[in-house]
Amino acid sequence: MPDGPAIPEPTLPADVAVLHGLVRELLAANHAQQDRIAQLEHRLDQLLKRLHGPRADTVHSNQGTLFGDPPADPPPPVELPPKPSSASRTPSGHGRRPLPANLPRETVVIDIPEAEKLSVGGTWVRIGEETSERLDFTPASLFVRRTVRPKYAVRFDDRPDLIRVAELPPEALPKCSAAPGLVADVIVSKLVDHLPLYRQEKRYARQGYNLARSTLCGWLAEAAGVLAPLYAILKARVLAEPIVHTDDTPIPVRDPAREHCRTGRLWAYVSKAGVVYDATEDRCRDGPLQFLRGFQGYLQCDAYAGYDELFRRSKGTVVEVGCWAHARRKFVEAEKTSPAVAHEAVAGIKALYAVEHAAKGLDPPARAAMRERESGPRLRGMKEWLDRQRATAVPKTPIADAITYVTNQWGALTAYVRDGDLAIDNNAAERAVKPFAIGRKNWLFFGSDRGGRTLATLASFTATCAAFGVNPWTWFHDTLTILPTTPLDRLATLLPAKAT
Repeated sequence: MPDGPAIPEPTLPADVAVLHGLVRELLAANHAQQDRIAQLEHRLDQLLKRLHGPRADTVHSNQGTLFGDPPADPPPPVELPPKPSSASRTPSGHGRRPLPANLPRETVVIDIPEAEKLSVGGTWVRIGEETSERLDFTPASLFVRRTVRPKYAVRFDDRPDLIRVAELPPEALPKCSAAPGLVADVIVSKLVDHLPLYRQEKRYARQGYNLARSTLCGWLAEAAGVLAPLYAILKARVLAEPIVHTDDTPIPVRDPAREHCRTGRLWAYVSKAGVVYDATEDRCRDGPLQFLRGFQGYLQCDAYAGYDELFRRSKGTVVEVGCWAHARRKFVEAEKTSPAVAHEAVAGIKALYAVEHAAKGLDPPARAAMRERESGPRLRGMKEWLDRQRATAVPKTPIADAITYVTNQWGALTAYVRDGDLAIDNNAAERAVKPFAIGRKNWLFFGSDRGGRTLATLASFTATCAAFGVNPWTWFHDTLTILPTTPLDRLATLLPAKAT
């Protein structure tokens, strides 16, 4: 029984020149398919790493010499204060750490029973005590704060009686059934501990009161509304600094008009004055253009094309600074398909970071001088090497994309060398958006664009508290308590600040 219809063999042209042309076409098609397969394999590897594997940007240690040249001498060591001698150093040991002195103490006295003292006889004189401490915990609990205002009837002989009662102090959330302490707990639980509202709902139910998720959501929105003037002051302070880092991350937003969530965007802006976030409906350039209106200085960012219009309009008043961590990541992603070139590039970037490590203890002018002396020659050698590699790299491959990224961003990537206040990378902004990658796994999505704006306002304060070592619950509690009685010209004093 035949297996199936026979497949006719292709007829080849008799003309040799035509055959040569056909072979060239087949070879070109084969090369294109191989390139496409390599691209798809690379994309698959990246997706699998994101899904299952570690995200650390690592390469093998056998990276060889730097750009084909002998390794350069390491940068000179930085003069740092001498470390205390072993004789004067407090031994760290591996025992139990002492418990913090700032925590409240609850003292339990265990004395010898009086009957035992009497049975022993003699005179008992207390000469000291043995103490031990263990860390304990009291679960957070709900309670009702009951405010009582005595009401008085004031009677007069010659005029009508009066009814008098003390005035209620002004409140930040007068229509809210929750006091500042509970509102602060909801905010911190969601934005610092990444606890979604449905879990908070269950937690409060265990403590004796059923709070609807919609109620908790309303409290967040109310708090963001009353804190909006402080948010505006924080934004102005962050953008008044000469150096601002920025990055963005996607946030899923529920859209009633669609079956699935759409992707909004959360932008982080970081400077020495703090951290401020902005939420937009998408990633179009209008978001940063509007938020950064009036800003002048260095803007450290990735190579997002939406910033290009900002740099063009600024006419030099906003200077782009690149991120070597982002550039390094490109080469790490190309390691599988082009290991030799990727390793050499990563080794070169590692040498730049070695200079930064050595210059860490220097003041900005000395750091800039060291960069010019140590990193300048390395960067010039790297640029020549990249130009040679770019000429031979196969287009649309991961290594070609990495080389193109760095060469296109060369001016921004080397800007940090000239100013000791600038950073070699944009890690400050990347750290500011990283918590939301954790939060997204718990929140799943935002209910609306208003929810995104609420998040941006409240998260600006939690992130600034974290940057300055301020307890976020204490800050929200105290600020929501005293905000109504704070004059407008004193609002800035309420912002989180470093302890002096």
